[in-house]
Amino acid sequence: MTRTNRLLDLLGIDLPILQAPMAGVSTPHLAAEVSEAGALGALGLGASGVTAARSAVQQLQDLTNKPFNLNVFCHADPIRDPATEKSWIARAAPLFDRFASPPPTALDCIYDSFRHDDAMLEMLLDLRPAVVSFHFGLPRPDQMQRLKYAGLVMLATATSAQEARMVQDAGCHAVIAQGWEAGGHRGIFDPDAPDARLTTDRLLPQIIRAVDLPVVAAGGMMTGRDIARVMSSGAAGAQLGTAFVGCPESAADDAYRDRLALGGETVMTAAISGRPARCLDNAMTEWAADAAQDAIPAYPCAYDLAKAIARAASAKGATAYAAQWAGSSVDRSRVMPAAQLVETLAMELAQAL
Repeated sequence: MTRTNRLLDLLGIDLPILQAPMAGVSTPHLAAEVSEAGALGALGLGASGVTAARSAVQQLQDLTNKPFNLNVFCHADPIRDPATEKSWIARAAPLFDRFASPPPTALDCIYDSFRHDDAMLEMLLDLRPAVVSFHFGLPRPDQMQRLKYAGLVMLATATSAQEARMVQDAGCHAVIAQGWEAGGHRGIFDPDAPDARLTTDRLLPQIIRAVDLPVVAAGGMMTGRDIARVMSSGAAGAQLGTAFVGCPESAADDAYRDRLALGGETVMTAAISGRPARCLDNAMTEWAADAAQDAIPAYPCAYDLAKAIARAASAKGATAYAAQWAGSSVDRSRVMPAAQLVETLAMELAQAL
């Protein structure tokens, strides 16, 4: 339990359970309920502008004085190819015709990387969350220095031992080892680089050997018994995302919740956003299934088109074209309030240990 005690002391929490930030799904209410229950609640800010992000964080601070995590995206700048983007729009034209909606004439880079967003950095330094985490890579060294001097605990996702060493060398305090089973966006630093696609159970020991930091396992966990399994393999704790999507406090819409309840297959695809991400099998993943990798525009430009498709479809009552992110263990997810879920996970973990 030495690793776990180190993590709990670092984060200032009672339970070795972290709620995944889940940009667009997590809410201040969800994060507050998780933190109040003794785990680490989180908000994903990667899809938010600084004004909306500040408002959400202030709402969260009004709901709890317990530690929570704010997550930002540190993706590389997209390499734009106008011809690829034009062809991608043309590929989707029949869908827009079906829903009687005009396709976009061009794609936008809808999310700024934290690496270029010093307004977001200043907001973090102003509001001082206990924990900040990074996905898709790492901030600039000068950003890391300022966050460190402000006393913030820093976590980052790694999908390989090499990335974990980069996380440690950058000055982070803990590593999130994201296995192939995890729902939502894969945190790989370079999506064009080879990916070993290691499961959580295979990745975890490699990262534990590679770094001297506490390692949090992520991917495919739904129960306290799952958390106990990865902790018995050396993880200091576990991060769960899909397990919290069905909580009433999340921002998941009715269609997302209904599809989550059906369970079934999940698909890892880059065609929705431009980066690999695990999604529930639905009409959107079926449309994208035969897309060649080199035909997909860069992240986040491809996501601009996917969101336009989802809006057009939803306006005509078709709800299966949204990005319904979920991990591969979705069949084992449970629907209950967030605080009750944390209590249930903690009880199962104690019994398993």
